[in-house]
Amino acid sequence: MSRNRSVNRWVALAFGLVLLAVGCAGDGEGGTGAETPSPGPEAAETPAETPDETPAAQDSGPVTFFSTQLAPVEESEKVRNTILAGFPGEVDFVGADNYGAWVDRITAEAEAGEGTIDLLGGLHGDFVSLGTERLTDVSDLMSELSDRGFSEDYVELANLGTDTPYYIPWMQATYIVVANKQALEHLPDGADVEALTYEQYAEWAANIFDATGQAKVGFPAGEDGLLPRFFQGYLLPAFTGGVVTTFGESDAAWEWMRGIWEHTHPQSVGFGFMQDPLLSEEVWVAWDHVARLKNALEQRPDDFVAVPAPAGPEGRAFMPVVAGLAIPATAPSPQGAQDLIAYMAELETQATTLREVGFFPVVEGDLPEDLSAGIQLEADAVRMQTEAEDALPSLLPIGLGDAGGDFNKIFADTFTRIILNGEEIGPVLERQAEALQALMEETGASCWQPDPPSDGPCQVG
Repeated sequence: MSRNRSVNRWVALAFGLVLLAVGCAGDGEGGTGAETPSPGPEAAETPAETPDETPAAQDSGPVTFFSTQLAPVEESEKVRNTILAGFPGEVDFVGADNYGAWVDRITAEAEAGEGTIDLLGGLHGDFVSLGTERLTDVSDLMSELSDRGFSEDYVELANLGTDTPYYIPWMQATYIVVANKQALEHLPDGADVEALTYEQYAEWAANIFDATGQAKVGFPAGEDGLLPRFFQGYLLPAFTGGVVTTFGESDAAWEWMRGIWEHTHPQSVGFGFMQDPLLSEEVWVAWDHVARLKNALEQRPDDFVAVPAPAGPEGRAFMPVVAGLAIPATAPSPQGAQDLIAYMAELETQATTLREVGFFPVVEGDLPEDLSAGIQLEADAVRMQTEAEDALPSLLPIGLGDAGGDFNKIFADTFTRIILNGEEIGPVLERQAEALQALMEETGASCWQPDPPSDGPCQVG
């Protein structure tokens, strides 16, 4: 079997191994639904693979599909016009502006005892926060789709801490580093670009600046960027081994950020999707969500390398992202929702999703041999990151409900005060730790990996 054809098998295995270590803690986002990445390339040729057998859609009326994922206009259009093009029924895809709007609408319909939404798309944590009482038991559907090869760990996650599945795995993603090959000649002596440390990453940025006179490293620190995820899933756990319980002890991590910021592109505070400054060559080295890097790698695969995130003293921290599909208890067309889930779990549909929006499959099978060079670059980086000996998975926040945006804001504000405003690290961390603890107490959220399990609200260290 060729390397391209087996890509989804080892990506699923790598993510499965991550989840095996975390059980039902999950990787969900209980927040703003910010993991809705930027648009992918223009519509690609659909795969030539023979689709999995799916029951014919019954005459159950149109299916209203409400999702926290793939919500931006460009991505929503790809869902409607390309990903859903082969579904025999009528689908109204609606992207939620944020998690709050998504959960509020489902809650209101549950309280009214009558709904308009047939299918929900969201991250694992979205469903954890929503609660099983508002969702439909999908045991029978999970059994029907058992031949799709879902990871046992994904199936366990879908139980939401019970013995019953409440959603079907949909797609998965993570964050990596992409670099223009021009930057490689400036790597520190002896550095392996596929196994960098944070110290080497910062030295690389300085070397590029010294050689070119330009700051060529970039971060998605704009309003639409996902920089808080860098702190939550990468920098802090890599330096401290935790996120919440070690927040007050993260001085070294913020010192590192302060140091590399001196050689970071000054327009980073306006960058949302790093594929754009990479393509314009304003930036040579960038970290971001795989779907927000996809355009650069698709358009110019020969000009870039895709590699794992750096490693810190505690390991090579990274954040896995898993999304699922669920049927609300008040769905007016549950059969139509089941038909649509079965369609979304076909290998051909999963391959199209990968091509169009950069989320990786969760089903087992052979992807088309003509998988693009850009997608292959991402897939290789994902594999190296998840299979690294020092890999340290750091999950998306869980249990925060609609306070996920407040959680992100604490990290964004910490960045603003320390890095942009130049305030002293110690006092800022002390004050922000108080805000973080208040949020944990307010939501009652227990700790999630890599922080150790807690009885009751997670305690800030």
